[in-house]
Amino acid sequence: MTKKRPRIGAHLPIKHGLHEALMLGAELGCDAVQLFSRNPRGWKAKPLTDDAIALFRKARKQTKIAPILIHANYLINLAAGDEIILLKSIDSFREEVERAIALGVDYLVVHPGSARGCPEQDALEICALSLQLACKGLRFGKLTILLENTAGQGECIGHRFEHLRAIMDQCPKLPLGVCIDTAHSFTAGYDIREEDGLEATIAIIKKTVGLKAVRAVHFNDSKAPFNSRVDRHWHIGEGHIGADALRRFAQHPKLAHCAFILETPYDDPRADVKNLNMLSSFVTQRGSAATESVPGAVATG
Repeated sequence: MTKKRPRIGAHLPIKHGLHEALMLGAELGCDAVQLFSRNPRGWKAKPLTDDAIALFRKARKQTKIAPILIHANYLINLAAGDEIILLKSIDSFREEVERAIALGVDYLVVHPGSARGCPEQDALEICALSLQLACKGLRFGKLTILLENTAGQGECIGHRFEHLRAIMDQCPKLPLGVCIDTAHSFTAGYDIREEDGLEATIAIIKKTVGLKAVRAVHFNDSKAPFNSRVDRHWHIGEGHIGADALRRFAQHPKLAHCAFILETPYDDPRADVKNLNMLSSFVTQRGSAATESVPGAVATG
């Protein structure tokens, strides 16, 4: 019997149109794709046109890529103590949800936010309330919001899986799940470098948010060291986590239902096929050679 393997892909650019991210994903051999639905570093977004939505849905049907994830913009802070920032964040996140619903994607990934001076417990409650306010009255269809664990840099909440559980518990009517980031987990203090540490981390995830809630994995090595609380993604096998540990993570049977998405640094995703090849070799259990080719991938010189 063939073992189930994760669907794999990468975060891809949208500079030539949202639908072009899917076409590029197909060219690179991706099963799954993550993208922004707008500029990730601005409050204002250009409205989605009917043509853009139609092109995106047509590209999805043509490429058969699934799941598709949208990552919310970086300015959103649903746990902000500053009232102006909080209200702007709630409005912006609602817009992100509306865009995700219109495009018909599967998941919308969001960071829980930063406490920035208020107690951690208060920040968790503010985040949960903000999620509820932002989503009030919306019909989600198949869309699930994924809370991403953080490195804990600055005053960010979400660096413990217990934080995500607390937020989820306060939003019982929202379709919430979890996205695990390997680099964030590592620098937040979950030592996944050895097999026993990985198993301990999986046990914590199971006990807190539950494995079924984990729908996606941001698959990154870390340029920052263990327990540093610093968020610095790096190329697979070239950081402090290492290829062996990441291979074990990718091959863990309790995560086989997830989509594994690369967020490794790139200038041109076509020129960085190496990371995708390594992830592919991990999940297909063909060894660790980076020279294994992903179907449809562009060879590097």
